[in-house]
Amino acid sequence: MKPLYSAPKAVYIHIPFCTNKCYYCDFNSYVLKGQPVMDYLDGLEREMELTVKSMPPGEIETIFVGGGTPTVLLPDQMAHFLKLVRTYFPERQAELEFSMEANPGTTDLEKLAAMKEGGVNRISFGVQSFDNALLETIGRIHNTDDVYRSLENAAKLGFDNMSIDLMFGLPKQTPEIMQKTLDEALALDLKHYSIYSLKVEENTLFHTMYNKNQLPLPSEDEELEMYLLIMRRLKQAGYEMYEISNFAKPGYESRHNRTYWRNEPYYGLGAGAHGYAGGFRHVNIKGVQPYINKTKEAMPHLERFEVTREEAMEDFMMVGLRLLEGVRDEDFRAQFGISIEEKFGPIVTSLTSKGLLEIAGDRLRLTERGILFGNDVFAAFL
Repeated sequence: MKPLYSAPKAVYIHIPFCTNKCYYCDFNSYVLKGQPVMDYLDGLEREMELTVKSMPPGEIETIFVGGGTPTVLLPDQMAHFLKLVRTYFPERQAELEFSMEANPGTTDLEKLAAMKEGGVNRISFGVQSFDNALLETIGRIHNTDDVYRSLENAAKLGFDNMSIDLMFGLPKQTPEIMQKTLDEALALDLKHYSIYSLKVEENTLFHTMYNKNQLPLPSEDEELEMYLLIMRRLKQAGYEMYEISNFAKPGYESRHNRTYWRNEPYYGLGAGAHGYAGGFRHVNIKGVQPYINKTKEAMPHLERFEVTREEAMEDFMMVGLRLLEGVRDEDFRAQFGISIEEKFGPIVTSLTSKGLLEIAGDRLRLTERGILFGNDVFAAFL
């Protein structure tokens, strides 16, 4: 575990533009039409400059560009943006993991080439499903043909570290539909799969529909059946479930996301981005124009607060237990000077007695049952 106050070695950058707003999405994103994209990139440059002056980076190990949909940037905008990233975070190493989220409906050869030239070496495609009717139901702009074309174009350009996101628990989705999606997904033989359950969030179209009893969600039993199916199929196909929603071939786990799950520091840049550095967490201003305006005078923080020792210990357990390898007492002691038992003994005892946690060597980790009730486990440490 890295020291709590070391310089971040991970960078998250937010591109808040999308072609449209998916019905389930509560991320900080805005429909692209009419947006001041180049002004936003100029604002990002100002924030990058202020950030590296206030806290110079260590050797950067991971960069992750998320959204929104970063691939709505035009090829020349993409090239300009990636040049900025190289300028302000220049300590590149051969093993650098440089990920970018992509929508299969917004990636062509020219754009992918600009990404490749700019240093991106890992792409995470937001596929969600291989059922076209379901894609339309959730407001996605792409279809399965776009997925295959995007993956083929990326492979042509030499991208070999690719991941796709899938979702389960979607409206009108059945275990049979999930089975077919897994058939098509696994036939691609990719290095990594992220598979998340739908959460109906406030300020989304789905939330409005849910409150009007117009959202035909699967039952809890059907959703559980899908999750068990996902775990079984991915394991049979040779993928390690290394986090409760993520599966990878050996050596292809998301190193950037491990930064979050290990509660390590990271830079967070862009409208609405979160960051964690120097013992402080911050959230940036969310609106595009307010963000741009603020970068002209100061850091564009909406709020910034010190993480207390108590909060840091809770965060360590909650995010660390998402990893199937669990947490090590040695790492906890290195950060906080006491053992997990000293701080959380009664909670650990209760969760182990319920069969949700287990001690495996020097680690505390979720049991198979604990994986299914992960949110209950994490909440126990608050």
